[in-house]
Amino acid sequence: MHRRTLLSAGAAALATPAFAQARFPDRPIRFLIPWPPGGSLDALHRQMFEIVHKDLGQPVLIENRPGARGTQAALFLINQARPDGYTLAHHHLSIIRHPFLTKARTWDPVADFSYIMQVSGFLFGTAVRADSPWKSFAEMMAAAKAEPGKYSYSTSGIATTNHLAMEDILEREGGEMLHIPYRGSQEGVTALLGRQISCVADAASWLPNVEAGELRLLSVWKRERLRAVPQAPTLTDLGYGMVVTSPYGIVGPKGLEPEIVDTLHRAFRKALEDEASQAIINRWEMPREYLGPADYLAFARQRTEYERTTIARRGLSID
Repeated sequence: MHRRTLLSAGAAALATPAFAQARFPDRPIRFLIPWPPGGSLDALHRQMFEIVHKDLGQPVLIENRPGARGTQAALFLINQARPDGYTLAHHHLSIIRHPFLTKARTWDPVADFSYIMQVSGFLFGTAVRADSPWKSFAEMMAAAKAEPGKYSYSTSGIATTNHLAMEDILEREGGEMLHIPYRGSQEGVTALLGRQISCVADAASWLPNVEAGELRLLSVWKRERLRAVPQAPTLTDLGYGMVVTSPYGIVGPKGLEPEIVDTLHRAFRKALEDEASQAIINRWEMPREYLGPADYLAFARQRTEYERTTIARRGLSID
């Protein structure tokens, strides 16, 4: 009896960890952003993560990994991150689009990630220096037609959503501008202020400079005009019938447990809806495009097919 009692006690001790695992999360969460620091996205994430820290009791540590057309964070998730919820990443349309732009082996845009929450989208626009001779978007397009290739515009990378949209507009207009890709939108603004390029066609790092009178906003790519710059027309106002916001969100490596996804989603949604986060969204006039895990996954499936067919039809490649 004594031996059986000891064996039973030992078995119970071995079983205890399965029933007494630490509550998730019990250590800091690492969050990868594939762009340089700065701008609306960075500001929103940092504000949200302050709130998540208070809610979950663990910090969310941002690690910026710019370069490689915004794919560095996704590559880390796929190749190095464990599916335990402690490594997450900012996710954007270029990650869904990339596999169809190359013959190289990459990833499955749906199966290789755990979709947690769509956060928002980008406020895109085209801006020039305040002393530019172009007073309107039409004047810039006229110059691009009159002197093809003489003028340049920046984006945050080759085959990004804003790059493809700008090329679509130029194709419709019969114009040509030199595309200059940078690692992030702020670098484009710096280059524009330094007279290295003619125009920036990117996310809203240009907004403070427009408000300061250093840059002139020629077009806005969201559905409605900006409260801060109401004179700048939308692409719909200009007759292009386009709304370009490139929705983005938060993902983890494939295989995250549903309970972990639910915990993270609840915390991130609460942080997004917080008054301090909404103040940043309002300040930068960011699109409101929240989606929960199931809807975000459904969006990814739908967008994967759209990118596959669009890239095949246009014959695009980065090889």
